Amino acid sequence: MAQVQVAVLGYGTVGSGVVKVIDTNHDSILGKSGADLHVKYILDLREFPGDPNEQKVVHDYEVIVNDPEVQIVVETMGGVEPAFTFTKRALEAGKSVCTSNKELVANRGTELLALAKEHQASYMFEASCGGGIPIIRPLRTCLCADVIDEITGILNGTTNYILTKMIDEGLEFDEVLKDAQQKGYAERNPEADVEGYDACRKIAILSSLAYGQRVDYTDVYTEGISKISSADILYAKAMGRTIRLLAFSKKEGSQVTAMVAPHLVGKDDPLYAVNGVFNAIFVHGNMLGDAMFYGQGAGKEATASAVVADVIEEAQTLGKGVMSSWSPEKLPLTDISKTRKRYFVRVKGDAADAAKVADIFGGIETVQAGLAGEYGFLTQEMTEQDYQERAAKVEGILSMIRVREK
Repeated sequence: MAQVQVAVLGYGTVGSGVVKVIDTNHDSILGKSGADLHVKYILDLREFPGDPNEQKVVHDYEVIVNDPEVQIVVETMGGVEPAFTFTKRALEAGKSVCTSNKELVANRGTELLALAKEHQASYMFEASCGGGIPIIRPLRTCLCADVIDEITGILNGTTNYILTKMIDEGLEFDEVLKDAQQKGYAERNPEADVEGYDACRKIAILSSLAYGQRVDYTDVYTEGISKISSADILYAKAMGRTIRLLAFSKKEGSQVTAMVAPHLVGKDDPLYAVNGVFNAIFVHGNMLGDAMFYGQGAGKEATASAVVADVIEEAQTLGKGVMSSWSPEKLPLTDISKTRKRYFVRVKGDAADAAKVADIFGGIETVQAGLAGEYGFLTQEMTEQDYQERAAKVEGILSMIRVREK
């Protein structure tokens, strides 16, 4: 294979990691895959004096898109614009593109995949959903013989780190968030992570691939972890459970449900032991059953490794393109009010009040965590609509967390 020229858009954390992986592992990549990769350009607004790649830095995208030698473009800019425009123009020029940008894939992936197919190029985004965990490629290739009917996972390393530290050290959310920001696990503006938006985009992308039809992330019911308190964690421990931010989608017949929300997870569940910045994704197929993908969901090297794996596959399929798409027709999601599960509820009051609550909920399991002036209880399995209607009749509800049953 002739030398393959690559351009990297954005020389931040992931972009610099991609350049490092290609440079450091060049000979290994060549030996294992036959792909002779070379970074020709790095697009960034900044200068990088003293950087070993400073001579490759350009500030004008026209240099890249108009250079016929550049066959693969790596987009690690983040955001929708100008990343979308740059990606679109690269694909129209017949250049393959790979990205770690889940915001762009969730917003415009359907259109970009169609463009790639039209121009015999590839649009790949392995690193957009699991950081360094391979999940897109298995869905596209290894599991394509199965009918996938469920995906459940811890898809955000930042929130999992925060919850793990709150659980291990008994700290409040705000304290741990500051620690996560200092360590570089959380952004200065952490809203996308802690309010669940990042996980929401990821489950929409995975569901689109799994079910073959576009899942609009704005249709996915989403809750984050910013309201989880140390009191919630005390109750979780009293029940022998932990709290995880889960993203899931499930297909039953023609009905698809999707949600992102904190859940109580028991010790018999493999997700119980997924701690820190690690992510885990369960996929259920009608022939395979359960498969779990586990690994570091964030971090410069882990994410860059996944991006470069896409670069290698694109280099091996130049002029043909990698088949990866879903129908542009939107897949309607079922109202979550119909989903069934148990709920853990914290309420102001004492044991005497529990009898009234039991009458409303039709039987409950009370939980004590040694906190004065309140108690907790587990409901029986019921729909979200049933829960909301019954909860409206109970005064003093402090919080509710859904329960994941395996």
